[in-house]
Amino acid sequence: MKKVLLISTILFSFVFLLSCGEDFIDNPAGNNPPETSIALFPDSTIAPQPSRLKVAWWGDDSDGLIVGFYYTWDGITWTFTDENEILFSLQIGAGDTTYAFKVSSADNGGNGIYDNRVFQNGIDFGPEPFIDSNSDSIYNNGEKFFDIGLVDPTPATLDFPLKNTAPTIEWNSLSTIPAISFPVMSFGWNVDDLDGLSTILKINIALNDTTDPNNIVALDGSVRTITLRTKEFNSSNPKMEILIEGIETNIFSEKLPGLKFDDYNKFYVQAVDISGATSQFISLPDTGKTWFVKKPKGEILIMDDYSTSDGAAAFYDAMMDSLGLSGKYDVYDYLNQKPPYTNVTFLQTLKLFKYVLWYSDNNPSLDLAASSVQTFIDAGGKIAFSMQFPQTVDPVLLQGFLPINTDTIYTRTSLLPNTIISADTADPAYPQLTTITSLFRIKSFYLNPNGAIPIYYFPNNEMRGFIGFFNNTKSLFFYGLPLSKSNGGSANVKSLLSKVFFEDFGVTP
Repeated sequence: MKKVLLISTILFSFVFLLSCGEDFIDNPAGNNPPETSIALFPDSTIAPQPSRLKVAWWGDDSDGLIVGFYYTWDGITWTFTDENEILFSLQIGAGDTTYAFKVSSADNGGNGIYDNRVFQNGIDFGPEPFIDSNSDSIYNNGEKFFDIGLVDPTPATLDFPLKNTAPTIEWNSLSTIPAISFPVMSFGWNVDDLDGLSTILKINIALNDTTDPNNIVALDGSVRTITLRTKEFNSSNPKMEILIEGIETNIFSEKLPGLKFDDYNKFYVQAVDISGATSQFISLPDTGKTWFVKKPKGEILIMDDYSTSDGAAAFYDAMMDSLGLSGKYDVYDYLNQKPPYTNVTFLQTLKLFKYVLWYSDNNPSLDLAASSVQTFIDAGGKIAFSMQFPQTVDPVLLQGFLPINTDTIYTRTSLLPNTIISADTADPAYPQLTTITSLFRIKSFYLNPNGAIPIYYFPNNEMRGFIGFFNNTKSLFFYGLPLSKSNGGSANVKSLLSKVFFEDFGVTP
């Protein structure tokens, strides 16, 4: 009987133990939330940082895997990512700023279906994140989603004190300045700021004096290029218009004071960010160089585009003086005074004047003429050329400022001294010209009958076509030889210039 009772007791105990083990297996312990850690690179300690910083994080889950992370900078809006680090660009305020960064890891203990709302730990994280394969911004069956389990209820937190950094500024590669110019000049600069270019609030510019606040003009922080110009020639305190990006239809509302006529000048520029931090003022010209600004003497400009040293400059000076224009014209020694941002600066320089005499040898600045002459004429200017061309020239480039037919350009290797150039019979009032030396690589033209008035040709048939002509409004005169080498015979260049400038252009002596 005792044996039977003992055996029964042992069997009961064994069955009881078996029943306890199945209950443990059928009811495992609940899912544990993950833990999150955070790090800042490259520093291992928290100190004032630039506003671009890389933050890294990771999660540990004792009973599962990490599927992603939720992070926030304001404690309100949480963003999901499956990355372990991000380079952030933080907007710094008008001074040093502290950001509180929080990140919580999420494990893979989800319910296996897409949830339109993840609400845990008193935080609404929004719908479960998914891969929007069809870009319709809503979840569709079959699209991959992140099945969020538990989210760390104690986010890793780190405060980031951001120290505002002052902007930096430097001249761009195009910003050079000639030793002498008329009161037109262009400047360009590059700006940088570790806090982001969007923090650049304004660009301060000044002429000659940065100590007087009234001498400084503040431009928008996005401006990188300007052209300055003025026609206040009779003012003792001239102010310069500011063309933003060199665009004539984008003139800044305020003018820049401080210009000194017929004197040395210096231009300054400075960047200012939203906190008031400033770069240093940089200046042009550089140390050891000078910038002399000439006040125009009158309405006439002699454009010296002549590189050969053969007395041409003295010839044109003598011609203008002989016409009674001494002290009423200026000379632009372009080849020695090339400005930055050439097309814009040169055109605005031309427009300081009403009349231009442009002379060159066989290597004229054709791209400059093509880009500026018609605009100058459209603005009311009048221009005369004494210009030769290189052996090879693009006819389309010439047609950009001359009324010629591009399919008919006549070329001759050379002309002998004493070659006669006569006025066309249709308009014989222009004086006969005669070459005084051999000339090379000569070009004459067939003219556009609707756009040109023929003036000069070769009566002895050395070349066909015309070597001299007006456009149809007589605002442009062209002569395809050096006038300084066409003053033989009766020396009629003075008479020609008198007729063109006084009678045709309307210059007042």
